[in-house]
Amino acid sequence: MTSDLSTPVLPVRDPAAAGIDERRIEQLAALIESHIERGWYPGAAIALARDSHLVLHREFGHARIETELGQPQAATRDTRWLLYSQTKPIFTSVIWMLVEDGLLRFHDPVAQYVPEFARHGKEDITLAQVLAHQGGFPSATLSSDAWEDHDLMRESVCDFRLDWAPGTKLEYHGASAHWVQAMLIEAVTGEDYRGVIDRRLLQPLGLSDVHVGVPDAHHDTLAGAYQGGPEGPYVLMPERNEPGFWRAGVPGGGGYASAVGVTTFYQMLLNGGILNGTRVLGPRTIEYVTRNHTGDMVDGRFGMPMHRGLGVHVRGSTPTIRGLGSTASPRTFGHGGVGTSYTWADPETKVSFTYLTNSQLQEPLHSQRLDEVMVMAHAAVVSL
Repeated sequence: MTSDLSTPVLPVRDPAAAGIDERRIEQLAALIESHIERGWYPGAAIALARDSHLVLHREFGHARIETELGQPQAATRDTRWLLYSQTKPIFTSVIWMLVEDGLLRFHDPVAQYVPEFARHGKEDITLAQVLAHQGGFPSATLSSDAWEDHDLMRESVCDFRLDWAPGTKLEYHGASAHWVQAMLIEAVTGEDYRGVIDRRLLQPLGLSDVHVGVPDAHHDTLAGAYQGGPEGPYVLMPERNEPGFWRAGVPGGGGYASAVGVTTFYQMLLNGGILNGTRVLGPRTIEYVTRNHTGDMVDGRFGMPMHRGLGVHVRGSTPTIRGLGSTASPRTFGHGGVGTSYTWADPETKVSFTYLTNSQLQEPLHSQRLDEVMVMAHAAVVSL
């Protein structure tokens, strides 16, 4: 397995010195190892950072099992895991940058920047509605032919049709909202969105193990994407395990990263947009986009309030929340990846935590194990 990784972007701090209970971390590691032994997923990775320091990372099991992808590969620090929807905040952070640049405004209609988006009654949909999953087109889809043909991508996005009146409901737009964002990035910059993300975000922060569009040279570092688990054998997902998908950088679910890379990205957000002296965002923007913009509206996809920000979601104070952990502080924010993973960042403690796996678990098991893992991770933070 080749890699360009050497030392972490963040300086390393001992867990005890960072106020992290190592006994709790060992309990969490034992839980993840038991998941692998029970056949819930082939491999996993976790990473925890605090106050712009990497406190720990662990890798478990296999990144790839013996399938069409070749021989088994152990999970290592170099492994890039499919993020699924954990891609979304990384992707949307470039939209936040373009707002700061004055090239976009949160509460302008999308059609102000791409006039043909107004088709089929979409003329008044604002960028903020798109970011908060209130655009009204959650079921809109895009052909894989548009992954590389971005003229087709723009045409297809503009042809999206509404399922309900924009702003009247809250329902997770699993893929469609981020294709709109990709179109906007290209419309106002004149560049391929993958290049913009690399140039504006990943390269300045030194995040060489985070990709939205994986270069060919790194394909051998990618974990497999599987389905399966307790009820049967792992099954390779063909549509998620081929070079065309790896290169595409699908905006809402095609990013790849190490656990350390993801938790480092969230440290930048917790530090007001700066990492190791490099600023990519302003603190007021981060405060605004990580605020709860949808109150206690129930998300129609998940059947509970999701407290949507403009690119992430927030714990809030409702009894239940998806993925962030029941015991998280109300301001904790983050995002998950379907059936596999979650990351959270807590502004009160300056801790970010990432948990990645490589096989999708079905509900309710997925949400149950996420809450168990995240509560244990929150419990490890003993110095507030």
